[in-house]
Amino acid sequence: MASETTRRSFLKGGTLAAAGLVAAGAAPGAEGADAPAKQPADNKKQPHDHKHQHDSSDYSRKRPGPGGPVGSATDRGKLVPGLRKPGEPPVPVVTPDLPKLPFKMKDGVKEFHLVARHTRREFLPGDWMDVWGYNDSMPGPTIEANQGDRVRIVLHNELPESTVLHLHGLELPNRYDGVHGVTQEAIRPGKSFAYELDLHQDGTFFYHSHGPMQEGLGMAGLFIIHPRSAYQPVVDHDFALMIQEWAILPQSTVPNVTSMEFNWFTLNGRSAPYTTPLLVRLGSRVRIRFVNMSPIDHHPMHLHGHTFWVTGTEGGRIPESAWIPSNNVLVGVAQAREVEFIANNPGDWVLHCHMFHHMMNHMTVMVGPMGGHTRGGMPAGANAQSGMGMTQGGPALSRENGPSLGRGMGEHTSNERAMRTGPQEADKAGGHAGHGGSGGDMGGMQHGGHEGHGGTTGGRVPGFPADMIDMMGMLPEADLKKINKPETRGMRRNWFAGVEALHTIVRVLPPDLYDKVVSGKGDVEPGASVPGGGPGEMQAAVTTIITNGTRPRRRLDGHGAQVREVGFV
Repeated sequence: MASETTRRSFLKGGTLAAAGLVAAGAAPGAEGADAPAKQPADNKKQPHDHKHQHDSSDYSRKRPGPGGPVGSATDRGKLVPGLRKPGEPPVPVVTPDLPKLPFKMKDGVKEFHLVARHTRREFLPGDWMDVWGYNDSMPGPTIEANQGDRVRIVLHNELPESTVLHLHGLELPNRYDGVHGVTQEAIRPGKSFAYELDLHQDGTFFYHSHGPMQEGLGMAGLFIIHPRSAYQPVVDHDFALMIQEWAILPQSTVPNVTSMEFNWFTLNGRSAPYTTPLLVRLGSRVRIRFVNMSPIDHHPMHLHGHTFWVTGTEGGRIPESAWIPSNNVLVGVAQAREVEFIANNPGDWVLHCHMFHHMMNHMTVMVGPMGGHTRGGMPAGANAQSGMGMTQGGPALSRENGPSLGRGMGEHTSNERAMRTGPQEADKAGGHAGHGGSGGDMGGMQHGGHEGHGGTTGGRVPGFPADMIDMMGMLPEADLKKINKPETRGMRRNWFAGVEALHTIVRVLPPDLYDKVVSGKGDVEPGASVPGGGPGEMQAAVTTIITNGTRPRRRLDGHGAQVREVGFV
């Protein structure tokens, strides 16, 4: 009996102690952004200025460092605030390469107008694609509003077919959910429909057609809702990027929306190096919002040189206790992710999807005929259809296509060998240079120095050539003018050589350099933004190689120096 009493007393005491610990742990959060704030008499929401009033002096803003102990407020910069003053309204979001949708106030309602229509988008300089979008933009213009707003979004349909508008992630009246048949009649060509709702949520949302093929043609846009008061810790820069992917067959400008293989990848409708860099001031706190509107693929978005915290999803702000430190966040299809970090490492830092095939423009096959060291010749097949998911000779489930469901089965499964689209050189025997032939020069590329790999050419190295890195950086003058935007001032001369497809660059600039680049005033030397990196080199000449028959054209390096060049396929 005594032992039973002792056990009962122990359990009772342990329960009370645990309750005390829970209460003690919850107490700070009870005043925070992640817990309901105590409402004053006028029922106005109070600023998120709770437990973040801590000393962040132990965290360096000018160089990378771990900060405080794991779990502390300054651990990897977790709760280190930005440079803005507490109590200021949320900083406006920046959506590079995309416009914002204006509104008019009508009887206390913010009224936005979207016009659905065919438009054209320049993925890369000179590469215009036929897409569907809104207000002549693809993705559509960014809608930016505040928690508590009442909004009216009027969709005007100028497409040749019916459409609807779905406000993804928003809790709204069912009749405005934008699903034809289920909640409304489809909006016929030439007609309009108004969606009206109160915004009680905040976070990263998006809008899109609810017709799958229309989504595949580009009908989507960002919808950012700021909280009534800025979250703590405050951020100084707020960016949003929409990720999309496309299947565009050779000699076509229209996306193949039935495909399950993709060869173009865009951020806010641009492929790198045409994407506009993200400019941030050294020491500031930065938020980047990702939205994935790809048909199939998820995207692991990786930031070089910094550690960020995952702070939000398409469902809104994540409680601080659930934030995750990382430098790579997986953004699934139709998901949103928000990350925040202190930009304390000066330089030009690449931000990109880490799927290898998503790091190449128009999926140019730059690896030559794989297996060329074991198979002679260089057959180039016309099997783009199967690679794009277009069946040949029978339906997808037929005997001949069943194993692949219409998709390419990969390397070494047929006699077809895809060739790279850049310059190439054939030896006398018909073999590919670098694959057992006597060539290997590859158009002047300096590949003779593969020490330890059998000789002065790459011919004895299986897999050569891989990325043809030495062929990068040659662009026509008109393209360079488009790529070298004001936001690129101070970058190395050949900065664009290493970024394609789902790449952009986060430029962490010291205050004086940041002010010059943002204002466009003052002289900035090439390479000024990469400490110790130098101004960058450009290839001075290209040797004579077999081309597609075009005459050599004048090409320039990134800062106007003339170089000799040949026509690229």
